Amino acid sequence: MNLNEYQQKANKTLAGNEHVLTNLTLGLASDSGLVVDRIKRYAFQGQDLEPDKLKDELGDVLWYLSQIALWADIPLDDVAKANLATLAKKYPEAKL
Repeated sequence: MNLNEYQQKANKTLAGNEHVLTNLTLGLASDSGLVVDRIKRYAFQGQDLEPDKLKDELGDVLWYLSQIALWADIPLDDVAKANLATLAKKYPEAKL
């Protein structure tokens, strides 16, 4: 599955109303915070990383990100390609 396919399938789970963009943005921030907290607890408090839980939280972040992009009519593949182009300029030694 590519990112655009994921984006379209994930959209079937979006319950929208007039505040959908606000909901998506707050959800992205909130779930990103959960990822940050898990890494913090691993790095500084000696807790297990628990990769399965981290994967679930990263999936939630991906869902919110994909739906914000879809709301703005931006294919997620385009986001990834643009980011790689930016990274290639920043890090030419990486030969992306």
